[in-house]
Amino acid sequence: MTPAPIPANETERLRELHELLLLDTPPEERFDRVVRFAAEQLDMPIALVSLVDEHRQWFKARIGLAAPETGRDISFCGHAIMRPELFVVEDAKLDPRFADNPLVTGAPHIRFYAGAPLRGPHGHAIGTLCVIDTVPRALSPLERSILEALRGLVNEALNGEGDEA
Repeated sequence: MTPAPIPANETERLRELHELLLLDTPPEERFDRVVRFAAEQLDMPIALVSLVDEHRQWFKARIGLAAPETGRDISFCGHAIMRPELFVVEDAKLDPRFADNPLVTGAPHIRFYAGAPLRGPHGHAIGTLCVIDTVPRALSPLERSILEALRGLVNEALNGEGDEA
């Protein structure tokens, strides 16, 4: 297993994340509806809005996963925030970064992961909108487009834009 590297702008990234005042807050329908829609439209058992802090990835919204957080050291999302584009792992058991990850070898038995980095108001990657499956797979161009559009909705909610309901 390869833990995700720490971004060069980690101090600024964490400051922006904490300024949003979202960590450890109750569920909000504006985020819950996005993960429900992502899971349904992409036919995935798990969808999350994950925020990556110093030591963990905490789930602001989740469907298909009981755990409210996991360690950052084993997170897929920690890898996803390192790049601006969609981060896709088609088969985690075949990827040396994740093959022996406890989230792959044990519950929730991740095989497929796609994470779209979320950006705070100052542009730092603070987490992901991600979808997860227990079987290997790929995303079609249409599925990629859906995930990117949903990422836009979450970014708008994070940045105080759009519908607050």
